[in-house]
Amino acid sequence: MDWRNEMDIIVCVKRVPDTSEADVVITGKDIKKDDLPFEINEWDNYAVEEAVQLKEKFGGTITVISVGDEDANEVIRRGLAMGADEGVRIYDPAIEGSDGVTIAKILAAAIKNMKYDLILTGAQAGDLGEGIVPVALAEMLGIPHATLVTGLEIQDGKAKVKRELEGGLMEVLEIDLPAVIGIQTGINEPRYVSIMGIRKASKKEIKLLGLGDIGLTPEDVGEAGSLTVLEELSVPPVTKVAEIIEGDPAEAASKLAEILKEQGVL
Repeated sequence: MDWRNEMDIIVCVKRVPDTSEADVVITGKDIKKDDLPFEINEWDNYAVEEAVQLKEKFGGTITVISVGDEDANEVIRRGLAMGADEGVRIYDPAIEGSDGVTIAKILAAAIKNMKYDLILTGAQAGDLGEGIVPVALAEMLGIPHATLVTGLEIQDGKAKVKRELEGGLMEVLEIDLPAVIGIQTGINEPRYVSIMGIRKASKKEIKLLGLGDIGLTPEDVGEAGSLTVLEELSVPPVTKVAEIIEGDPAEAASKLAEILKEQGVL
């Protein structure tokens, strides 16, 4: 890539149900969504904010892209209201049932014909939490990637990233651009979307791409084109319940010691 001051950034976003304050009801392969509110995936919201901050620093353009039906326009317009310049939605009924790798395939087929220096995604999605898309997308595009990123600096055509590892460890990497970066929550503070921003975003055209526009067929997507197929969702069975030990501290301690002895711990 010939480094220049301005950056062309693509942000991949997803519309997900908000289950934080709802009783989740499983219906075979999915959950009941009729009464659930939908919103932009939390991790993706941080990715959009990171893109806008980079645009404010370097200039350039931001394109927000999503795979989904017409309802996905809602999260694309939110990205536009935050400061993105263009919106792209990819959809065909055959896409339904696609796994994470296939979603990455769809995104890669569209993005490979676009101009970009950096691709940002959320580190994972709030509905399935697989974290597959950023890694698979980078592999399909043949560019470097880093995910679970909590810090990002761009300089001289390289990205210096700080990423979260297990056990509270952090890793610092320097990778060449273009690259795919999977953004972790907490990297920034997503901005408030103003009424004026929403009004301006509502007037912007969102480009719709079908499978034929990106060189894919129905056989390439959905369950037919996926490596994995979801057969059924279920709630883990309850095997043990917590036992509340009552009494004053001395009595509770004595009872606890007896239980531990019975279990062979002491």
